[in-house]
Amino acid sequence: MIDRVMGRSAVLVAVVLLAVRASEAAESGWIVLCGGPGAWREPSSDWRIAGDARLDPENDRCLVGVPGEGVLVHEKGRTKDLVSQAEWGDVEVEFEFMIPRGSNSGVKLQGLYEIQIVDSWKVKKATAHHCGGVYRRAELLPRYHHIDDGIAPRANAAKPPGQWQSLGIVFRAPRFDDAGKKTANARFEKVVLNGTTIHENVELQYPTGHAWHHQEKPMGPLLLQADHGPVAFRNVRVRPLPAKPE
Repeated sequence: MIDRVMGRSAVLVAVVLLAVRASEAAESGWIVLCGGPGAWREPSSDWRIAGDARLDPENDRCLVGVPGEGVLVHEKGRTKDLVSQAEWGDVEVEFEFMIPRGSNSGVKLQGLYEIQIVDSWKVKKATAHHCGGVYRRAELLPRYHHIDDGIAPRANAAKPPGQWQSLGIVFRAPRFDDAGKKTANARFEKVVLNGTTIHENVELQYPTGHAWHHQEKPMGPLLLQADHGPVAFRNVRVRPLPAKPE
């Protein structure tokens, strides 16, 4: 079970707000992925449900949860990624995230195609490694190493560590014929970081990272990465999209 940061009055207010937001989202086709165990596959006990997150005043490389509901917080170290129970093909994803100084996370569409989340504040020229980049392909052996440059964001739109940041993604899944042969690559149709469009119509010939060897599929889960450092997520929602004619 996910540990809970308690605070009775804060919890009550947060629950009411979450119910209102979920109702509004459902009316527009959004699916809200809350912090309950039904949304994610076997969440680690290192994840906590809180009302907010902030930098740890004793260590700015860690986070601490504030009592309440609606925010998923991994406070320190590394832990198991969050992987959604449900799977999607063409989908729109929106969420907010917070990372402490020096932390590294990411979001993977279908568990395979990653947009990087990393502390990139003040970076003058962003690369694919920085926040918003399409992560580089890599090999695990003989040691982990990258084999291409990935795709850099158009601009560095990252905020300072300890601030909430927003990410919106419109993703198009790969296409396959009746025999299972791929006929079209996956695409990030649009990626917006903190209100700035950083990618448009980016074609993905392969999955990213060392997953580029993995078999691609029409549908897959949403993955929120936590195996590289502390991170918090809130207002995570997805909206399935109608397929575009090829």
